[in-house]
Amino acid sequence: MYFFDKNILPAVLTIGEEQLKREATEIINETALDIYSNQFDYSDMIIIEKDNDGNITMLRADTVKLNYLSSKLILASNDKFGKLQEMGLEVPLGYMTKNLVFYNLGPKVNIKMTQIGNITSSYESVFESAGINQTRHKIYLNVNMKMKIVVPLNSRDVEVACQIPVAETIIVGKIPNTAIELNKP
Repeated sequence: MYFFDKNILPAVLTIGEEQLKREATEIINETALDIYSNQFDYSDMIIIEKDNDGNITMLRADTVKLNYLSSKLILASNDKFGKLQEMGLEVPLGYMTKNLVFYNLGPKVNIKMTQIGNITSSYESVFESAGINQTRHKIYLNVNMKMKIVVPLNSRDVEVACQIPVAETIIVGKIPNTAIELNKP
């Protein structure tokens, strides 16, 4: 038991943590791709207001629509995580060795997962320079969740964080006649 607790169990937890992060990230990204590719339109989510000359004066987000899509993502992801929790993961004990020959050998250790708390999400809007009077606008969806890996005699909490790019656009402003005015008093 001592050998198992000191040598095998930490390796099983580490491998389980990595597999859980990979599975959770894959679920969140696939769900986001499905929902956002079908239902996200930049012009519907971000309202561009212009002045009489056609210059952009303001960008305004439709937070109700953005939150609706985020909620759909969370609900769909929760359903998929429920199925993942029921199945769990199995890791062969040979995986804990440093030798590639033994990776798939030995009895499998069953790793169970449970979700702790809720999935949280938030949008991040980033503006960056993209040239003379051009601005790149990026929208990211940040998704965070906490899960617990449970193996015989031990458990570990795992934080999963994903940043999903939702949209990117270039906003073009008026280009000045000159960039630098010389000979001005």
